[in-house]
Amino acid sequence: MKLTLPPRVSLERFHQALNAFEGVVGKGWVLATDEDRDAYADLYAPGSEAEWPAAAAVAPASVEEVRAVVRLANEFKTPLWPTSRGKNLGYGASAPRMPGTIVLDLGRMSRILEWDTDLGYCVLEPGVGFFDLYEHLQRAQAPLWMSVPGNAWGSVLGNALDHGIGYTPYGLHSRNLCGLEVVLPDGDLMRTGMGAMDGNHSWHLFPSSFGPDWTHMFTQSNLGVVTKAGLWLQPAPEASLLLTWDIPREEDIGWVIDTLAPLKISGVIDQNVFIPSWLGKIVLLGQRRDFWDQPGAMPDSRVQELLREHRLGYWQVQVRFYGSESVNRARADILKAAFRRHLDAPPQETAWQAGDPLSQYDVTMGVPSAVALQMGDWVGGRGAHMGFSPVVPATSKHVMAQLRRSREIIAAHDVDFYASFTLSGRFATNINMLMYDRDNPRQVANIRKLFNALIGETARAGYGEYRTHLGWMDPVSDTFDFNGHAQRRLNERVKDALDPNGILAPGKQGVWPKAFRASRSGGEKT
Repeated sequence: MKLTLPPRVSLERFHQALNAFEGVVGKGWVLATDEDRDAYADLYAPGSEAEWPAAAAVAPASVEEVRAVVRLANEFKTPLWPTSRGKNLGYGASAPRMPGTIVLDLGRMSRILEWDTDLGYCVLEPGVGFFDLYEHLQRAQAPLWMSVPGNAWGSVLGNALDHGIGYTPYGLHSRNLCGLEVVLPDGDLMRTGMGAMDGNHSWHLFPSSFGPDWTHMFTQSNLGVVTKAGLWLQPAPEASLLLTWDIPREEDIGWVIDTLAPLKISGVIDQNVFIPSWLGKIVLLGQRRDFWDQPGAMPDSRVQELLREHRLGYWQVQVRFYGSESVNRARADILKAAFRRHLDAPPQETAWQAGDPLSQYDVTMGVPSAVALQMGDWVGGRGAHMGFSPVVPATSKHVMAQLRRSREIIAAHDVDFYASFTLSGRFATNINMLMYDRDNPRQVANIRKLFNALIGETARAGYGEYRTHLGWMDPVSDTFDFNGHAQRRLNERVKDALDPNGILAPGKQGVWPKAFRASRSGGEKT
């Protein structure tokens, strides 16, 4: 990828900045060749990677180096885009929102600094991946379980900071953060929560503070660089019981949600319940052409044939219970009785006891996996996906309305329909995977139009996304429009106060510093 200079920076000044960065991190850790820039591109970009190009990357190895790099970035006016491991696939990977931004690659900061089996937490740097932490806990035979997303290729902290979701009782990952160390946009260093007191022993245990707590100001934000954080872990249970149902019809998702949500809210169910549709299973069996080789979306008649051929339901529900065997059985009996009011078929039951091997693919047991990446191969070619991810109240009324709305819009664009709902109690996240061949210009153009339509129609119905691809951060930010975008105006005021030079991640989540505010793109992304 050819060089795109940062805005406001001449070529001479750019090279001076790189030389200054080398003085901090070493020559081998400033990455500025065409090949280097390729490595920080969006692997799943819906279009050309050159739409969101990095100018270079700099990879510090310590908090001291991060502070020095940030100070130099202010001096040379070179914006930085922090990334942990760059595996945020479907949402932009390592690529920056603003062309010409320099990626601040935190992958070298990969130490597990502390872990406590009695109180169930660890302290991590941002470069620690899910597989790294899992293998560390396994080698230590620590009685602790992680929570992992469907694709666990990335950073533990990066996922939590971007509001990632897993499928255990600890599945709302940002809630597991407790006590951050943060480099501010001017290079200053602070600690949130009880860490504001030097040497405080409760820093990673008490989730609040004396006075305002700023922890979540640094999630999905461009107000600081998180250099380490405390993360709560689940105590390993003595036993577990998994119930699995295949749910036959698409419209059954309504009673499924109305059955599960009260049990989740009351504590009978304590995990996030993932409910994928049929395509989530079929993608593991082959490519689209193996099941339907015609252009356009797969028709419902063929879908029903596939469900019969592979003995699948339209949805699958898996609920796992954790704890003592007797309590698990009692909770499972409550759930089974509730499901019998709607479904005659009993669930498949899978019991687990401490000492039994863990399934290498079971995210409900905190085992990291990258199997979900196989969905990118569904359409063939240089396959990729984007995720449209609105949040809805956990009732059949809202879930069914959103299902029908997204299905109608996706069908109008002649794309295969792949939806899932993750029930987290009072709300559910509705992930719609939109898959395409990056080398097929017609598919890419269609997916972009589809994504615009989903954002607009869903917002008009009263729902918003909880995360999105970096190219659509401005349009999604536009949908949060109460009182003339009051929340965005507040974010901008805070941004300008902390980052007057606009150095950190301009445009992230639609928050632009004053220096680059004219770069905001309103309306649809074409």
